[in-house]
Amino acid sequence: MKKLINAPERVVEEMLEGLAALDPSLRKLPGKNVLVRRDAENVKNDRVAIISGGGSGHEPAHAGYVGKGMLSAAVAGEVFTSPSPDAVLAAIKATAGSKGALLIVKNYTGDRLNFGLAAEQARLEGIAVEMVIVADDVALADSNERTGRRGLAGTLFVHKIAGAASEEGKPLVEVAALARSVAEAVRTMGVALSPCTVPGASQSSFTLEADEIELGLGIHGEAGARKMLLEPADAIVDRLLDAILSDAKIPPNRRIALLVNNLGGATGLELAIVARRAIARLEQEKLILERAYAGSFLTSLEMSGVSLSILPVDDRFVNLLDASTTASAWPNAAELRKNPKSISSEEHATDIFEMKLPSQTPQTPFGARFESILNQLAATLLAQAERFNELDRHAGDGDFGTSLARGMKQVLEKMRTWNLDEPSSTFREMSSTLQTVLGGTSGPLLAVMLLRASIALRDRSPLDPIGWADAFDASAAGVRELGGASEGDRTMLDSLAPAARAFREGLGKGLSSRDAVRQALYAAQSGATATAQMMPRLGRSSYLGARALGHKDPGAEAISSFMAILDSLLNPPE
Repeated sequence: MKKLINAPERVVEEMLEGLAALDPSLRKLPGKNVLVRRDAENVKNDRVAIISGGGSGHEPAHAGYVGKGMLSAAVAGEVFTSPSPDAVLAAIKATAGSKGALLIVKNYTGDRLNFGLAAEQARLEGIAVEMVIVADDVALADSNERTGRRGLAGTLFVHKIAGAASEEGKPLVEVAALARSVAEAVRTMGVALSPCTVPGASQSSFTLEADEIELGLGIHGEAGARKMLLEPADAIVDRLLDAILSDAKIPPNRRIALLVNNLGGATGLELAIVARRAIARLEQEKLILERAYAGSFLTSLEMSGVSLSILPVDDRFVNLLDASTTASAWPNAAELRKNPKSISSEEHATDIFEMKLPSQTPQTPFGARFESILNQLAATLLAQAERFNELDRHAGDGDFGTSLARGMKQVLEKMRTWNLDEPSSTFREMSSTLQTVLGGTSGPLLAVMLLRASIALRDRSPLDPIGWADAFDASAAGVRELGGASEGDRTMLDSLAPAARAFREGLGKGLSSRDAVRQALYAAQSGATATAQMMPRLGRSSYLGARALGHKDPGAEAISSFMAILDSLLNPPE
């Protein structure tokens, strides 16, 4: 897999050098893969040193949590590999003074052994050292293996609370006891949509089919507790929370903190959707959400997925979570919204208004036919969403089909309240719906097309072919004026304009409305096909130039589908 590295054997050293160069409050110990607070020597006798670490590849952990109010030092092993005892010992010696040191270690055999041996060596040199093991993974709750549960993103709560207590000047025994209470209480569960690949490796450590996910996984690229089929985000979040709440047995009305952690490749969009459901679900469980954090805290390289961590809290824990820190990766507590609420607690005037609208039943044969045709159109566009996406991948950002499907779903939902007996009214409502839902370029262009058609059909008979010819011309003019396009620019106009001309010309030659509209449909299809050989001049496809050739414009292709409305409306089955 392609990665922005120089050499696999130097990724950790160069990563630490980069972090130290970015943050002047940090320094790298010479010859060691250890980052420490630059002021460590000056404060080592004032507070307990808080030290953590582990394999690299989890950035911003662990170096991102070095700073006042959190870690005194972070020890970095090779990617997904425990650091050596001598590196841990170097970190202890560089940061621990008369108050001693607390080692916060995730429950992996290599970490326990290497940090444990370093602790023994430090004690022999007269340094007081305590070690806290974090094992917050509920995916292995029923495991009989002697290694026990793994340490996951819940470790960050231990870092923050222990670091803040240390900054207050608390003694080692008290800081260690506080850290253990956090480690014992926090619970975590993760899910991955894709694996990750270690720098220098030719393939990932596990594979997933396009419709598969790994549920209950660790942080070192290993497979999860079980593989399952992909589900909607809300269902996956519920699975994670079911496991956590079942294991933690948190009673109602208990105060909690939530950590939504990006495993590396999840987008901000996905994190927000996950957080939305998690907050709503926790409220349903009658839990009091005091603090919620979302972001990249403890990752697994580029793995796409998330983990959820829940910590029961009291006033003491909340105050320590909110305490100031200079650690670059911890969210600024002063900017956090207190007591986050889900959308279920908010009023939505639009939703309330829509609930009051009565359903309408078409009163004429035309209206009944229009209703049936719109249902057919929606079904067609929904079924072809991926085909339109594929066309758009060659001309833009690959979401046209998804956007169009989203718009048609809204049309299906809202058309129950429209006056389908009047095409002018229906097109006006469709215009309003699509411009709201679609956005981007396609939204306003389809909206103006339908709006101009609505105006042209006002006070006209639904079956007047001249009225529809005027609507066609007005639609094409609207798209031309708003989009600034001309025929030949490779846009939806290359399908719409020929169709409008063909329809009016057919009527002018004395063709029946049936034959004229079939002529227009053929012109629309021919126009869409011709766009495959047109050099794009407008929109995102213009950035691609000749790379777009050979593929039809998705907007022009969509016009052919919309043309089916007119064909079916004016030409009922005989």
